[in-house]
Parts: sequence; C-alpha cells; structure tokens
Amino acid sequence: MAILTTNGVPVGAGSELIESSWQQQIKAAIRDLDQLCIELKLPQKFRAKIDAVNQFPVFVPPAYLSRIRPADPRDPLLLQVLPVIDEDTSPADFVLDPLAESASITQPGILHKYAGRVLLVTTGVCAIHCRYCFRRHFPYEQSPNSTDTWRPTLDQISADGSIEEVLLSGGDPLTLVDANLRRLIQNLDSIPHLKRLRIHTRLPIVVPQRVTDELLDMLTSTRLKLIFVVHINHVQEIDQHVESSLARLANSGILLFNQSVLLRGVNDNAEALIQLSKRLIECQVVPYYLHQLDKVVGAAHFEVSIERGKQLIAELRAALPGYAVPRYVREFPGQASKTVLA
Repeated sequence: MAILTTNGVPVGAGSELIESSWQQQIKAAIRDLDQLCIELKLPQKFRAKIDAVNQFPVFVPPAYLSRIRPADPRDPLLLQVLPVIDEDTSPADFVLDPLAESASITQPGILHKYAGRVLLVTTGVCAIHCRYCFRRHFPYEQSPNSTDTWRPTLDQISADGSIEEVLLSGGDPLTLVDANLRRLIQNLDSIPHLKRLRIHTRLPIVVPQRVTDELLDMLTSTRLKLIFVVHINHVQEIDQHVESSLARLANSGILLFNQSVLLRGVNDNAEALIQLSKRLIECQVVPYYLHQLDKVVGAAHFEVSIERGKQLIAELRAALPGYAVPRYVREFPGQASKTVLA
C-alpha cells in the first residue's frame, strides 16, 4: 500500500506508524475523503463531493485504517467512517440534537439527565469520526476545555451531594493530554460524595496505543471506582493491539463494558453480533448495550428497524449465555433512563 503523508507524517496501513505513539496516530490521521479512497483503493464514485464533510470532516487514524479491507466498499469498519452522499439528505425526524441534550445542560459542559450522575463534555476532539455520531452537530465550542474553565462545573458537582457518579465524555476524554486529564481526575477525587468515575471512550479501540503506563498509573491512583464504557460495533475492530489494551485496563481493576450501535450494513445480522459478544467476553468486556440509532441529521442510511433489532436479540438469546447478550435500548429525550426494547 502506498504511504501518503498528512502534515508531513507518513500514514497508511502498511506504515510503521501503526506501532507509534497515540499522539502520532492522531497527528497522522487521514482527514481527506480523496486520500481515504486512495489508501483503500476505492472506486472513483466514492470521491463525490459531499456537503456533510464540511460540517463533519473525515478523521481516521492509521491504527484503525489498518483493520479495513482494501478495495471492499462493504467493509463494516469502512462503512462507519466513509462519508456517503446519503448524508446530505435526511428525513424530517432526523434532527441536529436527537436526544435534546441542550435541555439538559445545567452549566457549560455538564449534562444532568439522570438521577445521581452527571456527564462532563470534556472535549470536542475524537480520535475517529464515526458517521453515525449523535453528537456530530454538538456545540462543543461552548464547553469548557481547560482546568480553569472547568472550575464552575466542578463547583456545581461539589455543591450537589446527590451526585455519586461522574461520566467523562465528549468528544473523547482520552484525547486530553495526560496532565489535563490527571488534574481533572484529581479534582473529582477531592469531592467527598463522589464514588464512581465512568469514562466513555473509543480510544482503546481506534488507537490502542493510548493505554500507556502513564495512563494506567493515573487511573489507578484515584479512590474513585473506575468504569470504562468502550464502543465496538464489529468484531473486526478487535485486533491483537486492541485486545492488549483492553487486557491492561481490565488487569488494573477497571470494569469494562461495551456499547454498540445497531447499524445497517455493519452489524445488522445475528452472526456479526454473536461473534462480537463472544470476542468481548474473551477480552474481559461485558456486552452492555446495543443502541437503536439516534436520529441525527446525516445518519439515516444507518437505520435498522426496531422490529429487526428485536429479532436479532432473540437470535442472540438462543445462541449465547445470558451474560453475553447486550440490552437492546433506545434513548428518548426527557426520560429518566434508557428504554429497554428487548
């Protein structure tokens, strides 16, 4: 495979950069649709001008690119990151803020949707741009992005004794540099009534190099119980590097859960979901949620019917032990919890 460059850094599935640091992975990510198509030997028709790319650019790190089969337009990993012309048209019920998160913002960067826990939008940066992302239109520029600007948010959490758990989300909280992430965790650790810290992240999957000794030291230094919710949609996303990153987290005493999104063409068949659940268990990860697609503008082509989703869960229950079957859920704005569909 030809090695191209992004910002002067070599990229490509055959590059030694696959073994590089997580920062180099982010720096070398493909940011251009033409380049993505060239790297993966895709036909010219996939390079059509797509307006949605201007609002939600291509972003694929080399470590993830290396798991995509070249010259296969139906590859389940490619479908998650490849912009298509369908993104430029959406049905009326696909909206910019499908979960009405703007109504849950109690302080810039803090979402308080559920009792006993709050979510911090720590950054707008991700290590990959998934085309079905429900926050692809989120106003990240309005959220705090440094220790100083987090202070009002931390003060609000400190003043509310009912909050026992904080969720770090984004973007992806593990794109924060270690110094900033450590400072944030230390600040949360100092709030007496907090008991748990949950981190929602795709980094250990798309850039497994992010799980460093320094990160593990930071995570195991807090008194808070650590929970990671990772995001894997297809078994092909788990290579030996991902397996190693998950093992390091699990062996450090961190609880690992996975949430997937039911996506047309990616995992909307029983065999794909069964193989994923089996592989997750092998990696010490609990299959937690299978989400019905959130109806965000640009993602309608991924939608699978709820009837089909229920059928798939029935097939999983017939093939797997109960602990390996994720809960099939959908989130409705304003509800006190997610709604279990099956």
